[in-house]
Amino acid sequence: MQSVGIKDLQINPAILTKSLENNELSLITKRSKPIGLAISFDEDIVTNGLKNTLMINSFKNGDLSLGQLSKALGKNKLESMKLLSMMGVDVIDYDLDEDLENIKEFL
Repeated sequence: MQSVGIKDLQINPAILTKSLENNELSLITKRSKPIGLAISFDEDIVTNGLKNTLMINSFKNGDLSLGQLSKALGKNKLESMKLLSMMGVDVIDYDLDEDLENIKEFL
């Protein structure tokens, strides 16, 4: 997450534009104190709500575990897995090349 001061935004608003175009969160500050949060618009926000979208994106980025996501959404793990599946989000993340290498070493 990027932190941007109000004065910096007045001088160079492109700082925020670039951040939003890259789907990054930006913390907006005034005299080093947080006053707002800027997020890029996404259809998922309209469909799933802001909180759910932020939580699911955090899960996709590896910032939240499935258990943490479930707790934040107020769902059990199975319900969360179904939601993620409906949204096309991989629930299990593994490296196929690494697994194949491990199998070769085992054999």
